[in-house]
Amino acid sequence: MSRRTPLRIATAGVAATSLLALSACGGGSGGDGADAWILTGGGWPTIAEDFDRWNEQAEDGEQISVEEFENDAYKERIRTVVGSGEAPTLIMSWTGGALNEYVAQDRVVDLTEQVGDLESRVHESVWQNGEVDGAQYAVPMNDVQPVVMYYNQELFDEVGLEVPQTWSEVEEAIEVFNEHDVTPFSLAGGSVWPALMWLQYLTDRHGGEEVFQAVVDGEAEAWSDESILFALETIQELATEGGFDADTFTGVDAGQNEDARLLADGEAAMLLQGSWVYATVHSDFPDFAESGNFGFAEFPVLEDGAGDPSNIVGNPANFWSVSADASEEEQQVALDYITEHLYNEDTVQTMVEGGGLPPLNDIDDVIAETEDADFLQFADEIVAGANHFQLSWDQAVAPEVAQPLMENLENILLGTITPEEFAENMNAYQD
Repeated sequence: MSRRTPLRIATAGVAATSLLALSACGGGSGGDGADAWILTGGGWPTIAEDFDRWNEQAEDGEQISVEEFENDAYKERIRTVVGSGEAPTLIMSWTGGALNEYVAQDRVVDLTEQVGDLESRVHESVWQNGEVDGAQYAVPMNDVQPVVMYYNQELFDEVGLEVPQTWSEVEEAIEVFNEHDVTPFSLAGGSVWPALMWLQYLTDRHGGEEVFQAVVDGEAEAWSDESILFALETIQELATEGGFDADTFTGVDAGQNEDARLLADGEAAMLLQGSWVYATVHSDFPDFAESGNFGFAEFPVLEDGAGDPSNIVGNPANFWSVSADASEEEQQVALDYITEHLYNEDTVQTMVEGGGLPPLNDIDDVIAETEDADFLQFADEIVAGANHFQLSWDQAVAPEVAQPLMENLENILLGTITPEEFAENMNAYQD
């Protein structure tokens, strides 16, 4: 569920390009200093420009050479080079299972005492994602993308309902909207990954963040937890009892922004999606975006759930780690970049002006001056107030588990397996 894009520059479909690029950026030192790999598309040019600024002021031997990769090509190659001890000095990851693997192999440096003032600037819910066994092995390096509930206010006005804040109000809204031939929730079931957002929020609201942490930690039978089964059962009920359009939702494609179109056209009242969809609506459906009916809210509270209702899910950020296989000199350059330059004023300004949201607690004034201030302030507040920010499950699980997870979730949407069968299938991948 990693769909990294700034709000007004790009939409979710351009986070990855089709070709592998191996172009050096900035004043690469050709072997001196350190090196880093980044991605193409989306907000990544801002990171490339940041390295340019670093290299312009860096002394000889302190520059950072950069190579750019398409998203899938990066994922395929980075695990190989990290495992072989040939990783770039700065290793970018989504944390989760990949970071756990790097730590277990002693391939990344413990940064706990080496991050300077950065920890005090970053929202705690985001910072936690770089921790493994109580030590900091990765630090955030770009923007956050929480999953939120979008809604069409006009439809709520027409049926006389308030936007639901609790699950009982969700159930009421489903009943009322069905009576008025309006789909309560748009879901791009044909793309499958948007359903992960439902699975994550429902699991977390029911049982708390510890439930999925047991999966990440490889505990036996972790997928059989009652909270995961509850979430799967609820998703299937939404599919069969009117929450989603039972006749069409499995054919809706998020890559074509069809789920956002259903909301904008008034065919669906609500949409659970990532913060990048705010940009999609403004670029693809400007009339709706500017109508005053385009709203956003937090995921509803599950009244009897054990989870903290402040918890959020999505993409906390991408993170930098420092390779333990780099030389001391290379490691020092990377650490200097992290402590002296990361989230510098120019980069933060560029991110926010492009609609990105750095996970920082000292940028209120910067946000307030932007065109998207209302949405960015909302997103910043829920990130700042979150007890826990759960990484998208397809990134958090071990890399070899991601595809089986999506295949089994697709079968849940299609109704071809039960929640118990889902759990049994996924438990087979636990250590």
